Amino acid sequence: MTTTHATPGLAMPEGLSAGDAARLKGLRRMRALALSLLVLAAVIYVLTRHHDTGWLGYVNAGSEAAMVGAIADWFAVTALFRHPLGLPIPHTAIIPNRKESLGESLQEFVADNFLREDVIRERIASAGVGHRVGEWLVEGNHADRLVREGSRVLSDALSHVQESDVAALIEQALIPRLQEEELSPVVGQLMEEVLRDDAHRGLVDLAVDELGRWLLHNHDEVAALIENRAPSWTPQWLDKRVATWVHEQIVEWVADIGRTPDHNARIALDKWLRQLAHDLQHQPETMERFERLKVRMLDQPRVSTTSIQLWDALRRALIGSLGDETGLLRTRAKEELDKLGRRLIDEPGLAARVDTTISDVAAYAVNHYGHEVATIISATVNRWDGKETADRIELHVGRDLQFIRINGTVVGGLAGVAIHAISSLL
Repeated sequence: MTTTHATPGLAMPEGLSAGDAARLKGLRRMRALALSLLVLAAVIYVLTRHHDTGWLGYVNAGSEAAMVGAIADWFAVTALFRHPLGLPIPHTAIIPNRKESLGESLQEFVADNFLREDVIRERIASAGVGHRVGEWLVEGNHADRLVREGSRVLSDALSHVQESDVAALIEQALIPRLQEEELSPVVGQLMEEVLRDDAHRGLVDLAVDELGRWLLHNHDEVAALIENRAPSWTPQWLDKRVATWVHEQIVEWVADIGRTPDHNARIALDKWLRQLAHDLQHQPETMERFERLKVRMLDQPRVSTTSIQLWDALRRALIGSLGDETGLLRTRAKEELDKLGRRLIDEPGLAARVDTTISDVAAYAVNHYGHEVATIISATVNRWDGKETADRIELHVGRDLQFIRINGTVVGGLAGVAIHAISSLL
């Protein structure tokens, strides 16, 4: 990389960012000021060097001490970044020679003082992230922009998913994995959890309602099925009456199941499902039958073909919906984001829960990966060469360090005046 010497001892890459250019300008200005004070002290010392008495004696002593202080502090500041005057003096060029240990120390400092759970939680709690997110969502067209950009990104991502990749994933990874994995205990445990929480009741109610509705509106199909099962020697009129009576009884029985939460049919179904869930986990014969059924189903070529077709249909439907600015999907997404933003503002409890969730996630990340995150510091510093490290650090802190030289010049001059005064009195 081509470099240009921006200022003595500090080589920086071409094409500096605006921030680095401003820092370099400030560093140059402060260096010039510190050097000017040293030159001024030297000139005053030369002009007054034969005057040891009177007020000029104080000026001479002050200027002499100011030069000593300026040179000493120049040496101290310069020794941090390079060898003063290029001389390999011991314990100089500290940063280039010890950048690895400095990077590790900085890493430990950040990890111990910033990447801590209590610090992260306190910062998130004081920031009120949930409330701020709510305000951001309801202001201007942020929700609309978020939906628009999210839709574009998701649509592009879906468009780049090839059907061959999906087919390879299903046929070479998913199906073989499902065939090898013993799923009956997992299915049994899932059923057990669903039954324990009565989460299946809604599905049973839906199935019963749909069955009752279908039976009610398909009398002729049910009657024909019953009539076809009737003996050939019975009269047709009797078959019709029996079919109608049976249909009415079935409709009433299904309706009774829907109305009665503790119906015997429901109880029997729950008992059978619980037994099945237990057998899928603990009964070898049932487990073996389930696994054989699973393998037979997965071996069917239609499983892969149907899965790919379903994915393709879903993908095309999503892309079409995401591309329609006035479509239901994007409109509903904007409405929900706007509602969420207003709830985060109006409901402190919801905002607090959001903050707690963010804090939990951040705390988990810090506790488990904080050290790895902090290693970015030492890893980055280790990749730099010594001179680059010194130049980067000097660019950021060098301007403030020039105040050491300026203060050294001023304090040295005052100390020289004080010592000369004491000497004169004695």
